[in-house]
Amino acid sequence: MSYSAHARINVGAYDKPFSGVGIEYFPLGVKPGRSGLTLHESGYLPANANWNFPSVFSPFWRLQYNSAPGHCVLFGDRVIELTPDHIMLIPDHCLFHCLGQQPVPALWQAFSFTGKLHPDMSIPVMLPVRSTEACLMQDLTALIRADESYAPTDAIYRNSLALLQVVFARPELEWQPPIPEKLIHIKAFIENHLSDSLANPRLAREAAMSVTGFERAFKRHFGTTAAQYVSEMRIREASRRLLQTMDSIDEIAAATGFPNRAYFSRVFKKVTGGSPAGFRRKHSGLLR
Repeated sequence: MSYSAHARINVGAYDKPFSGVGIEYFPLGVKPGRSGLTLHESGYLPANANWNFPSVFSPFWRLQYNSAPGHCVLFGDRVIELTPDHIMLIPDHCLFHCLGQQPVPALWQAFSFTGKLHPDMSIPVMLPVRSTEACLMQDLTALIRADESYAPTDAIYRNSLALLQVVFARPELEWQPPIPEKLIHIKAFIENHLSDSLANPRLAREAAMSVTGFERAFKRHFGTTAAQYVSEMRIREASRRLLQTMDSIDEIAAATGFPNRAYFSRVFKKVTGGSPAGFRRKHSGLLR
């Protein structure tokens, strides 16, 4: 594979979940196998010199490993460096920014997983590299580099899943109990209807549950109330639009389900600590 003259363009994970420079497998929406894992992409760049992607909000989980320092991710006000000593694990639907212009060897996997991390787990998860994972990553890197046609081979697929299985068996990872199908449906329903009214009675009807039963089940499995979850999802989508579009704040407020700009600004400040306009100025300038 020629990495010196890439014909494909890395479009980033925020608008299109596939990077454009990895080896692609199953599309979004494919039901996972018995392991709960669905591999979407495995990729490797020996000199990834442009990793500046603002407001990444992917439907995929991501495993990222850089064998040299130089890149980092920004979660809120926290800057987390990618180092050769750690594997970075980022769940789906987490808002973050990628920062890095230095040429760095980068291995990544994009995938879906039915499990959900315990709310007490710090995101991103930084896992010290063990010898088993180091060997698997070395083998996977060699397979990807030898694949000059970007063909999704069985060997790359099986080695990618092997790495994910080993990582997900780590004792450091704490998991929530399995989420019922009704709540998985509600989670997707919320994410696809952010501009609608999403009061608990409507969500309970959509889940075919009583309001009391729905509220209790949602809090038990997601660690927060449905109303708080809806607010956070709306703010995440608003944050993406603030950085990736030229839409006005009024337009963004309407598109994300807020009745007016003033209420949107109050909720945005409560969740992020700053105003929508300030967020746009701060992060657009930082990540330009």
